[in-house]
Amino acid sequence: MAKVLSLNTPSLSRAFSFSHGWQFTLGVLFVVQILSAVGFSMIFPFLPLYIESLGSAGGHSTELLAGLVLSAQGITMMVAAPVWGALADRFGRKKMIMRALFGGAVTLALMGVVQNAEQLIFVRAVQGMVTGTVSANNALVAAAAPRHRVGFAMGTLQVGLWAGVAIGPLLGGVLADLFGYTLPFFITALLLLTGGFVVLLGINEDFSAPPKQEKLHAAAVMRNWKAIVQTSGVGCVLLIRFQASLARVIIMPIAPLFVASLIARDIDASNTYAGLVMAVSAATSTFGAVFLGHLGDRISHRKVLLYCAAAAAALYLPQAFVGDVWQLLFLQGLAGIAAGGLVAAPSALLSRYTHKESAGAVYGIDNSAMAGSRAVAPLIGASIALWLGMRGTFVAAALVFAIIAITALYVLPKDKLATAKGRT
Repeated sequence: MAKVLSLNTPSLSRAFSFSHGWQFTLGVLFVVQILSAVGFSMIFPFLPLYIESLGSAGGHSTELLAGLVLSAQGITMMVAAPVWGALADRFGRKKMIMRALFGGAVTLALMGVVQNAEQLIFVRAVQGMVTGTVSANNALVAAAAPRHRVGFAMGTLQVGLWAGVAIGPLLGGVLADLFGYTLPFFITALLLLTGGFVVLLGINEDFSAPPKQEKLHAAAVMRNWKAIVQTSGVGCVLLIRFQASLARVIIMPIAPLFVASLIARDIDASNTYAGLVMAVSAATSTFGAVFLGHLGDRISHRKVLLYCAAAAAALYLPQAFVGDVWQLLFLQGLAGIAAGGLVAAPSALLSRYTHKESAGAVYGIDNSAMAGSRAVAPLIGASIALWLGMRGTFVAAALVFAIIAITALYVLPKDKLATAKGRT
């Protein structure tokens, strides 16, 4: 058996960890996923207002600074995520989860004490370089779970993610209204710190580095990334991952404004309604992720991906024509179920197409694709809204989902079902 890696604290970790089964690992990471998702999403409802309150040291506009704050983290994470993934395959995935959680705790605490918007942008960029909890959790679960249960495992992680995203914005908005902008950052840091210690004490990773590795240098890492991307199906899944994230994030810059336009007679409640739309979509995504992830284990994740993309396209298009906020709320709730499948299915397919030994690198590249979409989607969404109006962004999102369905139907390789007797 390989030595347990836990930051040189094996005896302490053994004292607190009660099981070595993959189900126990999944349960611990489910809790950690909720903590980190709540924490990271708490700041989004008030981030533009926080930027405005800080002011600019260089006299830049609030709109420009808000765009840079949203994009900075995505850009740096896009670059750093594959590197952390490669290191995970050499030194252990548990260590990478702890790095992301503890690094996030430090950077979020620093955001609460910055003196101007430019400093906030810098810290957000650093955050993108040192965090990445979702991909780190995916890599450890993909390596631990049997192949015939990987869809269920990935779906369970997505439940934790979307449950946290449903809670975080509402909690952050309330705390900011009651206590100001600083406290939510410190609470977020505390949640991430707690998650880091849960991983440290609760997980024993049975990890051994692959034999006969090349020395860790840029050329070797690049060759490994190239081999992964060129693996049958992987490049297509990464493209779909980018597109799916793009389609969902593309409406974020205009969503609060669009909600406000639908309830002009009750404008004071616009923040509440906007938060409710986000919460309902995230809540239904949790159901979709676990149910459709389990279904994909039975009927193939490729089919789930195809049907969910087609459903999302059909549900986003009518949102461009709604005349009441409750119509938008209903359609977003239904679309959230399909979105849950579009998150879980690519994660499971990546596990099916690749080997467990490269899980860290695979999900690092996967996280890079998602980070890239988060970096460009707000700019694309804002541009479409200026060109075609706010309703045009929903049409654009529906078009992207339709492209995903076509790609899954004609390009994505068939998903061979794994069984309990198959390769694990």
